[in-house]
Amino acid sequence: MRLTTLRLTDPTTGTATTAAVVNPDGTVSPLHGYTDVATFLAEPEATRAGALHVASGITLPAPEPGAYAPVVTRPAKIFCIGLNYRSHIEETGEKVPDYPTVFTKFALSLTGPFDSIEVPPEDHRLDYEGELTVVIGSGGRRLRGEAAAAAIGGYTIGNDVSMRGWQGRTSEWTQGKAWEASTPVGPWVVTPDEFPDGARLTTAVNGEVVQDAPTSDLVFTPVDLVEYLSAMITLEPGDLIMTGTTAGVALGRRNEAGRHPWLKTGDVVEVTIEGLGSQRTEVR
Repeated sequence: MRLTTLRLTDPTTGTATTAAVVNPDGTVSPLHGYTDVATFLAEPEATRAGALHVASGITLPAPEPGAYAPVVTRPAKIFCIGLNYRSHIEETGEKVPDYPTVFTKFALSLTGPFDSIEVPPEDHRLDYEGELTVVIGSGGRRLRGEAAAAAIGGYTIGNDVSMRGWQGRTSEWTQGKAWEASTPVGPWVVTPDEFPDGARLTTAVNGEVVQDAPTSDLVFTPVDLVEYLSAMITLEPGDLIMTGTTAGVALGRRNEAGRHPWLKTGDVVEVTIEGLGSQRTEVR
């Protein structure tokens, strides 16, 4: 099943949203009474089944790109994992970590999967990081094994856009990662039963593929991360875990002039994960 969150009003303000089912033909069926995917996932299974039955009788045309909001509009927690693809660890010259490297973002950091992002005046070193993102469903505390797997409501696409200048100011990364309206998330949440193992992640900048790797290259799997993070704090429906990026970021590359190819005004970034669709972000 594919779920999404749609804006009902002016896409520049996003003042009202609704969760919806995305049908195989691209049409959508609104889940009335649920403002985003998180509020739907928080319901008991029987309640969700009833809502899906009602929604099945309503079909609306495929939304315009600007109608897609972040799949979770106000997550209580956004965990981000650094250095979690072996290829990315290799390009940075770091060692494979013994434990997940965890930092955070905030709800205001998120933006829709087809919204534009800005090069902030404070830092021109804008970088892309396509990432598989976990959406917590049932949640819980100190989850292990099957319980950790069952707590995952689905998967979506994230782009951990980074302001590398600010990130590099100290050894703590949050200040380069949590900028407002800088992190596209979506367009859909796909339930675990429909997400293929080892799905391929690609990122393209202006049509050139710069990241390409299977999600099986992760050091710490989604279940590993749910186990680790839920030991610290209760995971709640709609919490996001951005599982890290693969090799090919601008920080690890140089152009013909020997410079890092930071994102600039007019660039278009497209992140695709098999089974999860694609997002498209223009830099302004």
